[in-house]
Amino acid sequence: MTDILHSQSFYLWVKTFHIIAVIAWMAGLLYLPRLFVYHCETAPGTPESERFKVMERKLMRGIINPSMIAVWILGLTLAFITGAWHEGWFHAKFGLVIVMSAIHGFDAMTLKTFARDANTHSARFYRILNEVPAVLMVAIVILAVVKPF
Repeated sequence: MTDILHSQSFYLWVKTFHIIAVIAWMAGLLYLPRLFVYHCETAPGTPESERFKVMERKLMRGIINPSMIAVWILGLTLAFITGAWHEGWFHAKFGLVIVMSAIHGFDAMTLKTFARDANTHSARFYRILNEVPAVLMVAIVILAVVKPF
């Protein structure tokens, strides 16, 4: 079993699916706040508002949540296979992924707030929030590829 876990082929497959999951997670984390921006511009109870609720819920349940779970499982598997947790770049990357997961959690709470027609934030707030995952993604990719320390 240990030979299989440390084989080059297994590593490449895990890495491939990790990257695919990261892309899906990032797509969702970048799109959901944009939906919140547009949702802010609709009156509660209108057909448009109800449509946004459905879109937001399906995005979270169908793409964002499953891809985040896959990112974590596959990422931790990669760390185990490669022994990366002993390196400084990995600690920094891991910390940023925790921050990304916190953004995910905030988005999930926000989705519930919109579902109750109880949003208190402005469209501008969600436009700014929309930039945070992109900045984190850049830093995470640099750490994972360049491994600066």
